[in-house]
Order: sequence, then C-alpha cells, then structure tokens
Amino acid sequence: MKATPGELSPWWRYSLVITIIFGLTVLVWLAVRTYHFAPPIPDKVIGPGGVTVLTAEDIRGGQEVFLRYGLMENGSVWGHGAYLGPDFSAEYLHALAVAAGPALKQNHYDPQTGILTFTEAEVATFEKQVARWTAYFVEPTGSTGLPAKYITDPAELRRLTAFFAWTAWASVANRPDKLYSYTNNFPYEPLVGNTLTADAVLWSALSLIALLAGIAGVLVAFGKFDFLGWKGRSGHVHPMMLPGVATESQRATIKFFVIVALLFFAQVVVGAAVAHYRADPGKFYGIDLSQVAPSHIMRTWHLQLAIFWIVTAYIAGGLFLASGLGGSEPRGQVRGINLLFVALLVVATGSSLGEWMGVKQLLGPLWFWFGHQGWEYLDLGRAWQVMLVVGLVLWLVLLVRAMAPARQNPKQRQVASLFLYAAVAIPLFYLPAMFFGSTTNLSVVDNWRFWIIHLWVEGFLELFVTVMVALIFFQLGVMSHANVERVIYLDAILYLGSGIIGTGHHWYWTGQTTTTMALSAIFSAMEIVPLTLLTLDAWDFIKLTESECGACELPVSLPHKWTIHFLMAVGFWNFVGAGVFGFLINLPVISFYEVGTILTTNHGHTAMMGVFGMLAFALMVSAFRQVLDDQQWQRVEKLVRVSFWGLNIGLALMVMLSLLPGGIWQLWDVLTNGYWHARGAEFMNQPLVRRLEWLRLPGDAVFIAFGAAPMALASVMTYRFTQANRRRRHEAIHVYSHLD
Repeated sequence: MKATPGELSPWWRYSLVITIIFGLTVLVWLAVRTYHFAPPIPDKVIGPGGVTVLTAEDIRGGQEVFLRYGLMENGSVWGHGAYLGPDFSAEYLHALAVAAGPALKQNHYDPQTGILTFTEAEVATFEKQVARWTAYFVEPTGSTGLPAKYITDPAELRRLTAFFAWTAWASVANRPDKLYSYTNNFPYEPLVGNTLTADAVLWSALSLIALLAGIAGVLVAFGKFDFLGWKGRSGHVHPMMLPGVATESQRATIKFFVIVALLFFAQVVVGAAVAHYRADPGKFYGIDLSQVAPSHIMRTWHLQLAIFWIVTAYIAGGLFLASGLGGSEPRGQVRGINLLFVALLVVATGSSLGEWMGVKQLLGPLWFWFGHQGWEYLDLGRAWQVMLVVGLVLWLVLLVRAMAPARQNPKQRQVASLFLYAAVAIPLFYLPAMFFGSTTNLSVVDNWRFWIIHLWVEGFLELFVTVMVALIFFQLGVMSHANVERVIYLDAILYLGSGIIGTGHHWYWTGQTTTTMALSAIFSAMEIVPLTLLTLDAWDFIKLTESECGACELPVSLPHKWTIHFLMAVGFWNFVGAGVFGFLINLPVISFYEVGTILTTNHGHTAMMGVFGMLAFALMVSAFRQVLDDQQWQRVEKLVRVSFWGLNIGLALMVMLSLLPGGIWQLWDVLTNGYWHARGAEFMNQPLVRRLEWLRLPGDAVFIAFGAAPMALASVMTYRFTQANRRRRHEAIHVYSHLD
C-alpha cells in the first residue's frame, strides 16, 4: 500500500501498532510470571521445637498495618517507598545477619506443607525486632517526623514485625535451585552473602551494547532521512492560534490552570517541609509539626499534589487545544467542562482530606476505600481512584465532541485521530491501579503499581505530551500536518518501543526473576535513545520560532515566546533528568546499590518537574497568551518571565547543591557500610549529611519565591482578566440587542 501525495506511508501506523502489541504482550507475560514466581507467603512459620512463631494471617495482617498507618511514606521495603525513615526490610535483615550470618541463605520453606522453619537465631531476632519497632514509633525524632506514640497496640506491632520478617527472609533465602534470593540478593548485605549477582553484571554489560546500537541506528536514520524530527513547513504560514481570539470552551479552561498553579504552590511548600524533616526531624524552626502534619502525610501530599496538578494541566491543555483545532463550540460543552472542574476539585480535596483522616485512624474499616491506601504514588483511597477514572472518561467524551469537526477535515483528520488515540490511553492505562488489594503479595502489587508509576506516566502520558506539543506547533502554523503526524509516530515508536518493557527496571529487586531483569535492563537502557534526540529537538524548536513564510519570505511573528521557552526547558530536563540521571541509576549493576537513595530523588525531581512540570507550564502559558489581548498579556508576561527563570534556576540549585552530592555520598556509604547503614539514622545524622540537607534551602527558596509564587499570581491575574473580558462581551451583546 502506498501513501497518496501529502500523506504518510501507512507503515508508520503499522509500525506503531506492532510496537505497542509486542511491548504489551511481553509486559503481560512478565506480569503473569510474577504470580508464579513471587516469594511465597508461608501458611505457618515454626521454630525448632515446632512451636508456631507466626502465620500467613500475621504476615498479611502486618502488611495491612504497614499500609493503614501510611508507613510506605516513611520508610521503604525492598528499596521502594519513602526515604525519611529506614528501609525496614534491610534493617531487619542486618539484625538477622549479625545473629545468624551466611546460614540464612539456606531456604527452609517446604512448598508441599506451606511451612517455613525458623532457626533459634531467627526466632530470637524476631522477638528482639518486635521491641525494636515498638521503640521506633515512640519518638518523632527517632521515626523522622511520625507522631509520638504512633503505633502502640502490641498485636499490631507484632503483626507489623511479622511482615518485616517475611520481607527480610525473602531477600536472603535462596530461590529453589538458585544461588541467589527471591529478590536477586537485594538488599546489599555482605554478612549473609547478599552481593551482586552474575546476572546483574551480565545484563548491565549487554544493555550498554544495546544502548550504543540503538543510538547508532537512530543517528544513521536521522542522517539519511532529513525529514525526520520537528521540521518546519513550506508555503504560506497561517497560524490558527491568534492572541486574544479564543472560544468559550477555551476561556472555561483557565480556571483549571488557576487550580494547577495553586496546587503547585501548595505542593512545593509541602515539599520544602518534607525536606526540613530530613534536615531536622525534631522541630520546624521551633514548632513541632509531627502531631498536626507528620512527615508521612506531608510526603503523601507532596506526591499526590504533584500528580494532581500535572494531570489537571494536561486535562485542561487537551481541552484547550482540542477546541482550537475543532474550531466549533459543541452544545453544552462549557457545562461539561464546568462539571469536570467540579469533579476534579472533589477528588483532589476529598482524597487529600481522606489521606489525613486515614493515617489518623479516623475512618475505621473504610480506610482503604476513602483514606490512605498506603501504596506510594497510589495513596488515595480506592473510591477516589474510581472517581478519578470516571472523571477521565468524562474528559475523553469532551475531547471527542470538541474534535469532531477536525476529524471531518481531510487535512486535520489524522492529527485529530492521533490526539484522541493518545487521550484514550490515559484512563485506560490507569486501570491496573485497581488490580490489587491491601493483602496482595507485595511482588504482585509492585508489578501493577509500576504499570501506573512508569507505564502510565512515563509511557502513555509522555506520548500524550508529544502529541500536544506537536499540536501546538501545528496550530501555530509552523509545521504541516504531514510533519506533525510523522513526528508523533516516530516519537511514539521510540518511546514506547523501549519504555513499555523498560518499565521492568523497577522490578529488579521486588521478587521477580532474572528473566525480568534481562529484558528490563536491555529495553530500559534503550530508553535513553529517544532522549538523546532531545538535543536535536532544542535546535529544531529554535528554528521553528524563527520561521519565515515559505511563499513571501517574511519573518513570522510567533507571540507564544514563553511557551517555546518552556518547551525548550522540557527538552533540556528530559535529557538531563530522565536521560543522564535516569541512566545513572537504571543499570542493574548500579541500581543494586543505589535504589531507594537520594540519587533516586535526584532523578525523580529533575524528570518529574523538569519534564512533566515544564510541559504543564508550557500549556498553561500558551492558554494565558491565547485568551489575553496584548495589553493584558504585557502585565502577565512579567510574572511568567520571572517564573520561568526561577523554576529552572531553583531546580538546578537543588540538584547541584544538595541532591546530586548527597546521593553520591550515600551511594559511597552503601558500598562501604552496607545498604541498611546508608538508609539508617546513623548515616542521616552525620554532620556532612545534615549540611547537604540544609543546602536544599537556597534552591527551594528560589524555586518557591521566584518560580511557584509568580506563576500562581499570573494565573489569578489571567483569570480576572478573562472574567472582565467576559463581562464586557456580555454587556456589548446586551447593548447591541437593545439597538436592534
């Protein structure tokens, strides 16, 4: 089949479909294997004399205690969770290592009877650990900002310790017929022989070869085919996005962006408080916050607010761009947008309040549904998750309505269809968040959890981002529909081709097999390939902003200067945060020592804020410019300019002064003293570590005062201008109607 003149070859579409089917097939296969190879939960654990020490109900009940009290937002298990407190599994394992040594490698679990036999040393350690964790939850300084006497019920503490005991056993006991544990010998604990496996070394080396081959292949393709990338158009340039010209639907989305800016401001202030808990867990400048806003609820809000404001920005940006491309106003569209706005407010405020009530134990048996579900990044209760999906479906319906005219236009049909296909993936791929409960095996949970954290966010949400950026340039008139379609297909193939299976780099140490490690390492390394192309994208963006009309050769004035600046920031931070800092920690040979340290935080901040955050602001600023006239925009632009530089400089200062040096120092401590030590209080209380934590302050101050605050003011000012313009239009219509 050949393409008609002006259209792309259908093989672009076929290649993308094949890429997605292949990637999801492998990922589903790995998910099925997780159920078969997850560390078993024994029906009963007995001591040397046959006395029952704990049961499966104790272990599962302990996991529920762990979740109900929000402890994954205090410490971590198998490296996943918060970094305020210790890694509970690693600290328990170290206590076992001191007591029993390498003998722990022998697996005493009998799959026929479902009985696990503990040695005398393991039984004694379990009893001592009950006392250890009872003491941990007494003082806020010892637990890094948890409320005083947080968990006091002896039965709950015993079940919680049973859960920690199981995670430690799974991390040290060898898999049947293997020389490594269920968690591939993680965490690093040389006292019991938990050292880097041969598979981790092998697949790290082979993944580097795959990376180099992938980069070479893509660069050859870009050298041979000069039409690849963000290329401009020839012929007359006719922008469809004209400042001050907006539909009622577009104006209705401005209130979404106000909420985005306010949620962002709240999120970064809460983030600064979380950072302070690490620097000084006892007091917040003399005030004890732990009783009102303990560290784990603050970190919960820091993560959840980030997800809310970024997703809300994309929802609003999608509606804004769809209305512009569709060119018409469907009946009742504004009412639908307003309904969606109310629904998002209900979910955001309701889930945040529910999370606080949940960890305060005020919801009783409803904690999982309306409180704090307990899983990092997916903390909001299950009922709020269902409401979020319903809201996303409503958003999708509104997009379909707005894009209907564009899908009838031959020149816009393909662009509009790609936009909608990318949008469909947003509610669809959030559904794995519903596939597990509070007692599901931890390995199975982490499988589905990272379908959301990585596949939903870094895969399909990033694809939607690419489509929206391309749509912006298309509506500015500087890219033809054929170039827009090509760049969407190319980026989707590159991102999803590596990123779908690359999701598994989060599963190296969570109870999955070396098969998962092999595939994940190879494809995760190739995720860097499309990110290296972002350096080319930056120059293409500059060229697009300096366009000339291909017919009259006059320069094209593009009033969306700051939109382009934020898009260039997306390219820079995508390469640095996701590319450089992501690659730094994704190889198994590094991840084994690094996962769950400040280097992960360094990658998370630069990738999440630098990529998804900057893109959210690009959409926001584009909408602001579109609904304001030149005089109004001059006042708003001053704030946008300050915010752009404040956000980028503040983020850079966070990285250079604190996160990167702190992460490197912590990695050195892992290599020197073991993982448990680098994640424990002894490391965190060192004077140098404390100083590095305090050095977050300059970057945070610049980020908040000169980044978040000006953008919040700009959003409120834009909303007020929009409302004033709306009143003037209604008054003018009223006057004209009387004259007629």
